[in-house]
Order: sequence, then structure tokens, then C-alpha cells
Amino acid sequence: MSSALFKILKHLDEAKIHYFIERHRPETIDITATVVGQRIEFSVFEDDHVEISRFLGSEDIEDIKSLDEVIENELRGGD
Repeated sequence: MSSALFKILKHLDEAKIHYFIERHRPETIDITATVVGQRIEFSVFEDDHVEISRFLGSEDIEDIKSLDEVIENELRGGD
């Protein structure tokens, strides 16, 4: 039987979805995939269970002022 990690990677590869593999915690391997309108984060744990978070958003094109607003908001503490 294949592990959850390899099953996820196989599905992403078959769909030709670009992804990154990262490690943020010692008990997980994290995969971040991006498709139009959403980012999907998979955390695969040592015991093979998987947690998934999806972040939905628009694909609107904005100008540099948007980046400035995000940075200023973070510098103020994210309020």
C-alpha cells in the first residue's frame, strides 16, 4: 500500500498541478499546491493522516498600492 504522501503527489502530478514540498514541523511534510483561484496546503503526518487547508481568492490584477497596503497592515500588527 502506498503512503498518503505519495498518493497526494501522484494525483497532483497526474493533474499537472505545480506544488512545493516543505518541512515546517518535525512530524509533518507539507505540500503547497496552487491552482487558479485557490491555494491548497496539505500536511501529511508521521501516522499518515492528512490535514488540508484551502484558501480561496480572486485573480484580480491589482497595482503596487495593494502590496504597500498589505505590508503597512502587517507592520501595524495586522489589525
